[in-house]
Amino acid sequence: MLETVIIIFLLGFALFYTDTISTKKFFDNDTGYLLALKEKDYDFLIAAKYGEKVNPNAVFMARMKNGFYTFLIFFAIMIVAGSISFLNVVMLLVISYVVYKSGYSSLKSYYKKYMAQIDLLLPYYLKNLEILCQNYTVPVALARSIDQAPDVFKPGLKEMIAKIDAGDSTIQPYMDFAITYPVRDSMRMMRLLYRLGLGAQENKYKQLLIFSKSVSSLQNKAREVKYKQRLDAMEKKTMIMLVVTGGGTMAILLLSMLMMFGI
Repeated sequence: MLETVIIIFLLGFALFYTDTISTKKFFDNDTGYLLALKEKDYDFLIAAKYGEKVNPNAVFMARMKNGFYTFLIFFAIMIVAGSISFLNVVMLLVISYVVYKSGYSSLKSYYKKYMAQIDLLLPYYLKNLEILCQNYTVPVALARSIDQAPDVFKPGLKEMIAKIDAGDSTIQPYMDFAITYPVRDSMRMMRLLYRLGLGAQENKYKQLLIFSKSVSSLQNKAREVKYKQRLDAMEKKTMIMLVVTGGGTMAILLLSMLMMFGI
């Protein structure tokens, strides 16, 4: 079996070395089938972390390369070491999958930590949107708000506006945005925004007043969260300082006692 594996490996190496099989072409050009393996929320997570300037397809293909090269490198080591076995191959596949999946896992972890920050950004974006809604209809205000919106909201906003422009006059585009950004009161705010868009001109002031009060309430909550975060950070620094000071004092006292007794 080892001889067969070695022959297959050498044949594969020859094909790659002579560019009969090109990894660059496989990963950079023929990406249609591989992109089907991309997670549904991957583009959103990339935009949340890096902004819209980074191509999520390119980052995903880099993940694929890492998993593929990990498999090749460890497989070559196994051949050289003569440790080819079914169990080792299965373990190698698991390791390669973990390397491939680690990029996605790190994005998910980052997004969970960043959700708190997104929660703080939403009220200030809605305040800017409220000002625009005073002079424009809701769809036009949404379109005009994109330039000033935080980068993390831009993909969701563009998707929502595209659905509205396509003729979807239901609440669903607004709810889809709220589902994409499941932070505090996002569902309620999107419902208010939808009702604001439905209201007749004579009722617009009343609907806008309700929306404005809700935005102000969210801003107050955001300020409270920021204040609490600052207090928590100060408490942690104080505790660290007390622990370090107390530990240093105890160490000096202990050293003094040892020197006093001549130990």
